[in-house]
Order: sequence, then structure tokens, then C-alpha cells
Amino acid sequence: MGRTYNFSAGPASLPEAVLKQAAEEMTDYQSSGMSVMEMSHRSKIFVDIAAQAEADLRELMGVSDDYHVLFLQGGATGQFAGIPMNLTQADDTIDFIETGAWSKKAIKEAKKYCNVNVAASSADSNFDHIPDQGAWQLSDNARLLHICSNETIGGVQFKNFPSSNVPIAVDMSSDILSRPVDVNNFALIYAGAQKNIGPAGLTVVIVRKDLCGNARDMTPTFLDYAQQADNDSMINTPPTYGWYLAGLVFKWIKSQGGVAAIDEHNQVKANLLYGAIENSNFYSSPVASANRSTMNVPFTLADSALDGEFVKQAEARGMFNLKGHRSVGGMRASIYNAVSLEAVQALVSFMSEFENERG
Repeated sequence: MGRTYNFSAGPASLPEAVLKQAAEEMTDYQSSGMSVMEMSHRSKIFVDIAAQAEADLRELMGVSDDYHVLFLQGGATGQFAGIPMNLTQADDTIDFIETGAWSKKAIKEAKKYCNVNVAASSADSNFDHIPDQGAWQLSDNARLLHICSNETIGGVQFKNFPSSNVPIAVDMSSDILSRPVDVNNFALIYAGAQKNIGPAGLTVVIVRKDLCGNARDMTPTFLDYAQQADNDSMINTPPTYGWYLAGLVFKWIKSQGGVAAIDEHNQVKANLLYGAIENSNFYSSPVASANRSTMNVPFTLADSALDGEFVKQAEARGMFNLKGHRSVGGMRASIYNAVSLEAVQALVSFMSEFENERG
């Protein structure tokens, strides 16, 4: 069987060029006689791999020396605890903007460690939009403002980031490296790798150096940003192969022209898919047009009884992982950086045919 069109929300498609290079190097990385999976994380070979990956990520995102770049484990979920343990004390407050399932989970976790103020929420409308910043009820003394830039399940995305008088922490798990961002506007950026960076198991944290070093005594060593930075993200054995693959993905993005070029490609894909939905009497988007994600595109059929048949026929045509998240139903096409325009064109063509047959 050839390569399928994979619309999975994560773990997600990786660039085919990256997979091919990894396959070629699997048993003998650069004449070392070893796979990267087999070598010590303390070896010069791997230390060089890690250093180059960090350098390339810094270049792609414009990360200055004012920030640590950490390659950790535990996913974004681990950072839901790591952020309050590193950057707040028990009597501090974090303001949260609740825009979907993942910001909701972050709120729940943070309540274990500090005060939480939900400054705005779109829960009452099933998370179909980003609340207007003018209506946010921010605290007078918040230590941090936390947002999720792109909600993987609901498909809402910040198109413009908020201005704030307090440091901003942002979960960019599902749209990091998909569009240019000014890192200097954020105190901390974190992302699980399994969308646009690499395989599951790796987590990237970009955090201002001046905010580190005051972790609470209760903070596990592997979640302590200052200690991880002092040990080059190697307090414990890191996910070496994931780190290596992330480095290959960073090089691939550079080969495509960088993040700005990737963004242009993503806009073409998203416009094509949303156009097909908007121009249809059979498909609809549950998300407000101003906040529709370029990465995760949920849509519904006019008759949900046809959902199973839609998925079945799509799979017969080589298109997989289109079923929506179990919490919301419907369909979802995740069109991350590595998903080709050809894949989206194939999906749009199939959607039109299915509508003509069953609509």
C-alpha cells in the first residue's frame, strides 16, 4: 500500500522527505554504525544533533538568547502543571482564556497549584469562537495570562494575539511553526511535538530566562525549567529519537522557505477546504468565521446518520482519520504543515462527490 492521505490530529503526518532520511539513517547514522535510538544521549554525536536542532528552531522562530529552549517529555499536559509550579507561588493568580477542551484541561490542572481566574470563556456556545478581548475580565494582580493559540478539537484559533501587561504563556501544540509569531511577545511557549514538530513523546518549551529559577520546592526536578536548562534538557534520558526527528523537521521547514513560506502554503490549503464547506448546502462549519483554524478543520454533514458512510468511503479512497473527536462528533480534517495540497484537493473532490450522491 502506498502513502495515504493522513488527516490525523496527532500523532500526525510527518514530511515524507524526513521519513525517508530517517529510514536511510535508521541502522547507521552518518557512518557511526549505530541508530540514533541506540546511542548515548551524552555522546558527542547526539549532543551535536541536539544542539543543531535547537539552533535551527531558534532560527526558524527568531528565538533570542533571552530565552531557554528546552526539549522535554510529558506533553503539553505536563506543562499544565509545570507552568504554575515554575512561574507562580500558591497565592498567585493566573488569568485563563477558555476557548476549548485543552484550555479547559489547563485550567483544571492549574487550580491544584495556584489561584485561577477564567477571564473569558466561550463554553456557553460550545467553544465556537474566541471571546472578544474587550470583554475579558482580567485580574488586577495576575502573575500570568494563559491562552491556547489553537484548539485542536474545536478548531478555533487566535488570529491576533492579545496585548497584556502581564507575561503571556501560550499552548501552541497544534499550530507552532505553522505561521510567523513574535516570540518576544510571550513569556513562555510550549508545544507537544506530535502535530508540526515530530513524533509523540517530545515537548518543546521556550521560556524567558529571567522567569526561571524560582520553582517551588514541590516541583519535580524534571519539570524545573532552570535545572533542565542547566543540564541541556538532559536531567534524565531525553526522547532522543524524537529530538533527532524534530531536528530533521526543522531542516525540512527551512528547505521549504521557512515559516513564512509554510504559512502561505497552509493558507492555500485552509482556504480551499473552507471554501468547499462554505459553498456547500450539505457541509457546515461549527466555528465562527473569524476564528477558524488553519490547522484543524471540523465540519458536519447535513445528516449525521451519514457520518459512518462518509468515513468509510473516504478510507476506501485513501483518506484516513477524518472522524471528529469523540467529544464533539462530526468530521475533522487536520491539515498540518506536512499535509500536502494534493491531500486537501483529494478531500475536497471526494466531499463534492459524496454531496452529489447523498446530499
